[in-house]
Amino acid sequence: MILAIDVGNTNTQFGGFDENDRLVFESRIATNQFRMEDEYAITLYDILGLYNVDPKQIDGAILSSVVPPVTVQLKPAVEKICGCRVKTIGPGLKTGLNIKIDEPASLGADMAAVAVGAKENYQLPVIVIDLGTATKILAVDKSGAFIGGIIAPGVKISAEALAAKTACLPLIGISGEPIKKVIGTNTIDCMRSGLLNGTAFMLDGMIESFESEIGEKCTVIATGGFSSVIKPLCKTDFVLDENLILKGLLAIYKKNK
Repeated sequence: MILAIDVGNTNTQFGGFDENDRLVFESRIATNQFRMEDEYAITLYDILGLYNVDPKQIDGAILSSVVPPVTVQLKPAVEKICGCRVKTIGPGLKTGLNIKIDEPASLGADMAAVAVGAKENYQLPVIVIDLGTATKILAVDKSGAFIGGIIAPGVKISAEALAAKTACLPLIGISGEPIKKVIGTNTIDCMRSGLLNGTAFMLDGMIESFESEIGEKCTVIATGGFSSVIKPLCKTDFVLDENLILKGLLAIYKKNK
């Protein structure tokens, strides 16, 4: 079994793939920069136990991270529990991705893994919407090259900013009852509509502009923690794949086996 791990700013996702590349289990925990190596080891041991996976079944592991302090503690914790070497997305690791941006070395590990996941599993050209701490949209052209994208504040960040930078607006939850109309009739509904519908309408417009610049219709995929919340509000028809980054990590692991 191959263990794939993605450390994001808000959540850390674990996934185990069997010899047939089937995702056997998937688990998420809150990302905590102050958790120590042994704490991560205990957490991983408990996660594996929860899904009836013996640590000895783990033949290899791969990690992508945008939080360096967590990487320092988590990588040796995985090696301690599973007894295998952990590959880390970064310089020296082959991705098979032709990166056509101004500074290829600046591409985040998460964006590289997501792009590889899209390239390996979907028809090209492809647009990926990653709705996590930040809202990211990236494009892979029909040759399989990463050609760039956009980064905007995520839904949660926007909600926190509204509450922090205003005197009377509260911090609101993002999940809950689905939005039935755009025009809110109370403060909470107005904020929810602005945050969720605003994101959905931005995505529709961005996808239209992406396809115009690429010059053809694209496969559109949504992933990330808020993807299932935003998808019903979009006019654009796209695929929901909440485990896309794990699939990308598996593909990169196999290229470096």
